[in-house]
Amino acid sequence: MSNSKKIVICGAGGFIGGHLIADLRRQGHTHIRAVDIKPMDEWFQKFDDVENLVLDLQEKEACEKAVERCDSIYNLAADMGGMGFIEANKALCMLSVLINTHLLMAAKKHGVGRFFYASSACVYAAHKQVNPDVTALKEEDAYPAMPEDGYGWEKLFSERMCRHFSEDFGIVTRVARYHNVYGPEGTYDGGREKAPAAICRKVIEAKLSGKHEIEIWGDGHQTRSFQYIDDCVLGTQKIMNSDVVTMPINLGSSEMVTINQLVDIAEGIAGIKLKRSHNLKAPKGVNGRNSDNTLIQKLLNWQPSISLQSGLEKTYRWIYDDITTNS
Repeated sequence: MSNSKKIVICGAGGFIGGHLIADLRRQGHTHIRAVDIKPMDEWFQKFDDVENLVLDLQEKEACEKAVERCDSIYNLAADMGGMGFIEANKALCMLSVLINTHLLMAAKKHGVGRFFYASSACVYAAHKQVNPDVTALKEEDAYPAMPEDGYGWEKLFSERMCRHFSEDFGIVTRVARYHNVYGPEGTYDGGREKAPAAICRKVIEAKLSGKHEIEIWGDGHQTRSFQYIDDCVLGTQKIMNSDVVTMPINLGSSEMVTINQLVDIAEGIAGIKLKRSHNLKAPKGVNGRNSDNTLIQKLLNWQPSISLQSGLEKTYRWIYDDITTNS
């Protein structure tokens, strides 16, 4: 994409949005508009050399203001968090459908060339994810539909909205199904954090307090793959700029681990061993989920490659520094 094109990042104050803008700036892009509902002092990263707007993108008028005179849109905006948040806030998650709907309508009105939508592995059918030794999920496994209640349904509906706006109105849409993105500059407490950040925080707190104990949600045998933020940002742009990716596509690591193994890695980084307790009543999501990367390898000759060990080390160090600096 030409560096002279106006790029709009929706959800710019969030974790992925902040990293995406940072990378676009590194590439020399100077026409960037950053949009988020949060007050700017709550943005994860903010940059004075981009156009920053605080707007509620659930509102139609706000979406029109956000996209006017732009060439491309990255829609990363959503009310979301880790499993604890999305299981307790299904209606709030569903209301994010207003963001994508109104952004697509505004994109059509203003003649926007390209539109990226950040979907989620939560769109995948529940019956495909009942065992920890899950077969990696292919893109077609989203149908027959039975996604994660609330959040997953909103994502799947919005995927279809992108498809039909492309078919009916000619907007070039691209959709990536994110699988558990983690890394520095992200949420690690407060209820919206995801497993890698939560585990790092718990291990750090146990080490600093001298109380070498950790609570794990579920029995710890549930499996996931976790994608480091740098891979996510690179893959997002590859998908957005591609002329061969025309359907929703997995964007995630294929390195599957159990939650207990994730704790093992964090303990190894910290140099401690903790006494574990398992909260079987806590939200834990599906029993198994992993990304089949056959399609992205075939179409883009690429897939996420940063190992969980390497990515978690960087994440742990950032969270440790943030906790010890601000405590």
